[in-house]
Amino acid sequence: MSAESPAAPGQFAHRRQQFRAWRGTRPFWAGLFVILSGFPIMYFPYAHIKLGGLTVAMATTAGAGSLIIGVLLVVLGITLWFQKHVRTFAGIAAIMLGLVSLPVSNFGGFIVGFLFALFGGAMAVAWAPGVPPAEEPAIQDTTGEGGAPEAMDYDTTLLRPVNPEGEPNDLSGTSPVNGANGRHSAG
Repeated sequence: MSAESPAAPGQFAHRRQQFRAWRGTRPFWAGLFVILSGFPIMYFPYAHIKLGGLTVAMATTAGAGSLIIGVLLVVLGITLWFQKHVRTFAGIAAIMLGLVSLPVSNFGGFIVGFLFALFGGAMAVAWAPGVPPAEEPAIQDTTGEGGAPEAMDYDTTLLRPVNPEGEPNDLSGTSPVNGANGRHSAG
């Protein structure tokens, strides 16, 4: 495929549907929130913010701890996307790292990273895989000519157990024909 050739018709829609199917089978939004929580926690301890002519350095002695917490949160978010069976562990670890980031890295990336870690971790723990929908039986058309419903004989639609000889089969165990004489057997 060259740069000038157009994409196949429906290619974008097909890829979008594939992504939606992939996203629906895993805690996607939880992973995204956990990944996003790592960036402000990693960034602010090393940032040099310029306010006019003034440079504000946020470098702290806990810069290495902030970097480790941020990298771990990004790795946990990616793990949530590709290893959905560890969602409980990754969610609890994200919550714990978010809590640890409060004293270690400038109040958890100025509260933004902390809140993203909490929400993402809670969503990961709460996520459960969906059950695929069951196939529904086909609905029979009971309309007659002109769309009017056909008449039903309710006497013949009831299910009645019948012996091959044609006599009714009472399965309650209380019929004298069954030899029970009104007694229920316990075995």
